[in-house]
Amino acid sequence: MLAGAVLLLAPVFLFTDYHLFQLTLTVTTAVAILGLDLVTGYTGQISLGHGAFYAIGAYVTAILMADCHVPYWATLPVSAAVSAGAGFAIGMPALRLRGHYLALTTFALAVAVPQILKYHGLEDWTGGVQGIVLAKPDPPLGLKLTPDQWLYLFALAIAAPLFLLARNLVRGRIGLAMVAIRDHPLAAEAMGIDLARIKTRTFAISAMITGIAGSLGAIAVQFVAPDSFPPLLSIFLFVGLVLGGLRSQAGAVIGALFVQFLPNLADQISKAAPGAVYGIALIAVLYLMPGGVAGALRRALEAWPQRRPRGALAAATRGPSASPGGTGHVE
Repeated sequence: MLAGAVLLLAPVFLFTDYHLFQLTLTVTTAVAILGLDLVTGYTGQISLGHGAFYAIGAYVTAILMADCHVPYWATLPVSAAVSAGAGFAIGMPALRLRGHYLALTTFALAVAVPQILKYHGLEDWTGGVQGIVLAKPDPPLGLKLTPDQWLYLFALAIAAPLFLLARNLVRGRIGLAMVAIRDHPLAAEAMGIDLARIKTRTFAISAMITGIAGSLGAIAVQFVAPDSFPPLLSIFLFVGLVLGGLRSQAGAVIGALFVQFLPNLADQISKAAPGAVYGIALIAVLYLMPGGVAGALRRALEAWPQRRPRGALAAATRGPSASPGGTGHVE
């Protein structure tokens, strides 16, 4: 744990402000993927609309900061509540849908939200197509940190309890119920699990976590606009989840790194066709690691203690009392 803390805090002293800004966005993306994993990885509901909850959280924070002059940190509970309410409202009708029908419904939400944010009747709140510009918060208490250093630490401080919350949730009774619903809903219902309650609450918690990620992203970028949250954002979150690995918190972090840095790497490799490089990289990762990067690493770690030298394996096969001469006679 200490080594992990050192690894997370080291960039504050080693990286430039621009790279810290990129890492802050990586943290927010990891939190968003974490929320999506609760719905897709544990309850088996395919959602292609979590970019909408990301946008809702971002706009709640932006409106409170710009129009109501609420401190950036105080906007997070409000953003969490609004996003959870939106997730619960979407989760109710989604109970009747499964598989690709649910995926299309949530994707329609991702398509609709940017258009709703552009609606002229909401321009006084959302800023319309011009969006809302935010001021970057300064470090509190006179800390000798740059704004980007502070925002990176702030994002880590918010992400840590969210990851802990998700970890405790999936390891408890609710997590077992979620997995049972995913694997065999009829059997889960026969065992007394309330499918409607578990699914709606999971969707609400998932939307809440993703909405908080949107708030952190808005604070870091200092700008929100409808075009900042296209439907492709939901696809990127889903791609990050699959690449990183479902049902894995490490997979959420790995997926966020892919989403944040792989497009830039593809652009450096080929200015003419970065999309082709990006697609080839995705296909290669999924072909070589069907369970995601985290799944491949987990399998490698599980197999590592089982690997022994051939001599040790042969000795273990003969047993401690076998004859050195190879007769196998036991005294």
